Amino acid sequence: MNTVRKIIGVFIIVFFGLPALFGITWVVGFIRASVSPEFLSDLPREIITEVPQLTDEIFKAAQDKEVISDENTRTWFQAAAKTGISPRDLLAKTGLLDWLENELSTSLKEIGQVLRGERRPREIWIDLQPLKRGLLHPEVDGFLRATLQNLPPCNEQGDESWRQFASKTSGHRQLPACRPSLMSVDDVLRAERMKAVNEMPNEVEVFGDVRAFRYFPFGIVGTVHFFSYLLFLIPAVFIFLGALIAASSPSSFLKWSGVSVFVGGLPVLLMSLFAKQLSLWAVKYGSFSWGERWSGEFHDLVFDKLGWISTRIIDGLLSPVVAVAGVVCVVGIVLFAVSFSVRSEPKKAINK
Repeated sequence: MNTVRKIIGVFIIVFFGLPALFGITWVVGFIRASVSPEFLSDLPREIITEVPQLTDEIFKAAQDKEVISDENTRTWFQAAAKTGISPRDLLAKTGLLDWLENELSTSLKEIGQVLRGERRPREIWIDLQPLKRGLLHPEVDGFLRATLQNLPPCNEQGDESWRQFASKTSGHRQLPACRPSLMSVDDVLRAERMKAVNEMPNEVEVFGDVRAFRYFPFGIVGTVHFFSYLLFLIPAVFIFLGALIAASSPSSFLKWSGVSVFVGGLPVLLMSLFAKQLSLWAVKYGSFSWGERWSGEFHDLVFDKLGWISTRIIDGLLSPVVAVAGVVCVVGIVLFAVSFSVRSEPKKAINK
């Protein structure tokens, strides 16, 4: 009879409890990441502060032959530099820098305050129309036109590459650093920007109907965390039910429960740690060039200046999963340890 009970208990734990615990641990970890004020508010604001200056540094370094040996890539940056306009200057002239540092940064700060419970939840919208106007600003047209004028004339092969780009048949081939003679490049480049702008919404709603959260004492983050943790009741029911059927004493019940919880959490912990390290490795050493568009040296330059952004994003997404999986494993260890302090004999044995 005991053998049959153990088989039934193991079946319930292995085929219902552990898969549910595995999946819900991932879900809860990603939910924690999705409502993290550090990830959704603080990091974007830090990027807004740092990136304009770092972009200027990339722009300047890419003109150096010792940094970028690929002549085509280096010629593009040298031609842009001859305009006398740096990326930060262009952002300022188009109004994008003011939008980033003021309006967008303020909206992101408000998002962080709501998530931290420092202000009452309310609808927050991010206006993207300044971004759309900036991309189509005459200063951008002038900058691109001046850059092209600083390039040498194209030969027949260069003109063909530009024609393929204009007709959408070039895929991701690298544009030659030359000025085409038989087509209006201004119209082609503006059409590309128009296409991107038309695909953008005018505004993005960050918090929709958040009035219900006003009635919860823990705010948005606390409420989301609370209900996400309730998901663990699903695997808990299966694991404890299986342990109850298989166990012959309170100590055995805790041992079955503890081992099952630990076994369910450990794979998530190992996989999330592995995925985190693999993602960081892939960002640093994987292909960043999308075919032949950028040279490997330019990838190294960009990563050297901006790699911390990818690192922080990956850390922000996967660290909560690691933390949740770690807690699950600790709970399993605690249950197993407590089992040694409770009764280990079946009731019938004690009654005798």
